[in-house]
Amino acid sequence: MSIAFKPDETFRGDYTYRNSPAAIRRFPFPFHQDQYMYSVNMEPHTKGPAGSVFENAFDIDEHYIAEMRDRAITLERDPGRCVSLPHMMDAEWDTLELIMESLSRDYPDMFTLARDGARWSWINKPLGIEQTFTFGDAATLPCPPFEYITRQCQGDFVIMDQRDNDLFADAGMITSQADWSLMFDAGMSFMEWHGPVPLAHELGVFERALKYLLMLQQGRPVRRLNWTMTINPRLDTSPETYPEWGPDRASVTPDNVGDKVHLRVELQALFRLPRSNGMLFSIRGYLASMNELATYPRWAKRLHRVLSTLPNELAEYKGLVRYKPTTLEWLSKFDDGEVLPAGTQPE
Repeated sequence: MSIAFKPDETFRGDYTYRNSPAAIRRFPFPFHQDQYMYSVNMEPHTKGPAGSVFENAFDIDEHYIAEMRDRAITLERDPGRCVSLPHMMDAEWDTLELIMESLSRDYPDMFTLARDGARWSWINKPLGIEQTFTFGDAATLPCPPFEYITRQCQGDFVIMDQRDNDLFADAGMITSQADWSLMFDAGMSFMEWHGPVPLAHELGVFERALKYLLMLQQGRPVRRLNWTMTINPRLDTSPETYPEWGPDRASVTPDNVGDKVHLRVELQALFRLPRSNGMLFSIRGYLASMNELATYPRWAKRLHRVLSTLPNELAEYKGLVRYKPTTLEWLSKFDDGEVLPAGTQPE
């Protein structure tokens, strides 16, 4: 296999997660300029540069095995992190087909899909899975099709049902969300789901996004980046587990900023599904500590400027207020005032 997995790293407890130099370089740094404000910022989800997180439809990297293990731990503790309303079964099969086809095409050394009519055979070498099943017959899988395939793909997933000129979050596999609850949001409309986001509604961001997405065509997926910050490399920062991670926000000191504070970036992609006409929303998360980002001083400089000018409403919404001053002070030592070119590339 071409990817050197890190199967024993952890995203809770002793937090042994780390990025290799190669993983740092391919990190999807989200800031094109020195200021940040919400925008629709969607682009075609076409094949990107070799080795980048944009190369394939669903990115698999060195953290794959460890992330799938962490997902299993979360689901064992809270099975409600995977929800699918009864009318979403066609969309579940759509999602299974899309992910299996994509992974077997993009990573043929790791994933294999063979089809003989409705009789499908799936091999996942990294996880040691071999499964023969009948497409369309959920009884031939060990769990429902949506849960089955999303237990084998990095990132979180929401399936939105399109009806009444709106999108509804009617299915989801959410185990690494940035402080929002699937159980609370399941069944909500697009605008209800995004209701808590400050400033964006006043700017008309979500109204434009909804109009754009309602016209999304099959075979023409789109993507965007979103970001927040997290203390420790923890994937599960859900409201349900807040007592486990919330107090960490008060643990940041000038001496531990570099290790504890992480930039969390989401590569969000949207795919129109063929049978159900639903929409798969994939939310692939990446974590990098301040120390890791600072291996490229241009990123440290730009992040310092973005956080310095971030509107207070957004800092509050993203939960940064308590440790933002300490983080800014730490980042300031990298910022010499150099004029930076537009773009997200490292040196």
